[in-house]
Amino acid sequence: MTDAAAGLVLNDFPSRTREKLRYGDTDRQGHINNAVFATLFESGRVSFLYDPARPLYPDGAQFVIAKLTITFAGELNWPGEVEIGTGVSRLGRSSFTLVQGLFKDGQAVASAESVMVLMDETTRRSTPLPTATQDALSQLMLVT
Repeated sequence: MTDAAAGLVLNDFPSRTREKLRYGDTDRQGHINNAVFATLFESGRVSFLYDPARPLYPDGAQFVIAKLTITFAGELNWPGEVEIGTGVSRLGRSSFTLVQGLFKDGQAVASAESVMVLMDETTRRSTPLPTATQDALSQLMLVT
């Protein structure tokens, strides 16, 4: 697990989502392919960032991913479901860091750390996080 996710359990994450593992996600060894881990983490990020009940970004801006680090901690096999936990570990001026955990049957199998930047759609440059976004993100911080 990433340093920020070490020792965390699913209930430590303020946002959680589920995904079904598909047979087509497997590799030659019968494991879920490493590239699919990135897709599963993306599902958790998108669910977190674009929750209609909790809008995070202003009109004319969008979130882009500047950095993604995945740490593999165990095997993941088909069939089944996984749960993806997501929370904020750091808030900056125009960016924030998300920490995620990937769990199957309650066991952590991977973690990810993503640096997200708010980008102005017109200038294509980073733009400061509005106060409302900072406030919402601060409510979604991991408590470690």
